Amino acid sequence: MLFSISTLAAISAFASAALSAALPVSANPNTIAKRALSGQATFYGGNTSGGQCSFTQYTLPSGVYGTALSDSNWNTAANCGACVSVKGPNGKSITAMITDQCPGCGTNHLDLYEDAFPNLAPKSAGVIDVTWDYVACPITSPLSIHMKTGSSQYWFSAQVVNAKRRTTKLEVSTDSGKTWKAAARTTYNFFEISSGSGATSAWIRVTSETGSTVTVKNVSQTGDVRATATANYA
Repeated sequence: MLFSISTLAAISAFASAALSAALPVSANPNTIAKRALSGQATFYGGNTSGGQCSFTQYTLPSGVYGTALSDSNWNTAANCGACVSVKGPNGKSITAMITDQCPGCGTNHLDLYEDAFPNLAPKSAGVIDVTWDYVACPITSPLSIHMKTGSSQYWFSAQVVNAKRRTTKLEVSTDSGKTWKAAARTTYNFFEISSGSGATSAWIRVTSETGSTVTVKNVSQTGDVRATATANYA
């Protein structure tokens, strides 16, 4: 049987579309998810200031609960500060911020703060099936930079706090933005440069998962300094 060129082209296009539809949609838990992730949820007492995201002296935004994230999804603390929309077995949903790690938990597992769990199921359930996805945090105030205790011009260590989205990069400039040096992320949610910035004051530029940036100028390279930006991620 012979087919015209146009007919062959149509058949090829149909086959390609069918193959694409059959392939699963990527859902990398370390990037913006393309679909809801499936896992389980438990609860514990909650630990914002003492959790592995190191959010000392930070208060969760109004309407946002806290959660620990499985070490399988930890990704060197890259998901710290991310907000997730969590749906329980009865269809109820909450928004929670990742503030801690859950060692030994299964992939996509969330260990919710105790006050969050009852919004999805009775506490007597203990363990429930959930679906969840990364969302922008409902934060209207600017993000801030927290310099770690012991920081100086000879040792740089800083974290991003109160961000609407996950931070993928932190850079430092000591020449008013002409050149930038990238800091390395640690497992406890700080970005560090072992040799320091080399100056007593520096600009800090942070980049979100969507590519939006915020620059905080003239941040003192001193331990425990908290510098508030003029904006948050778009």
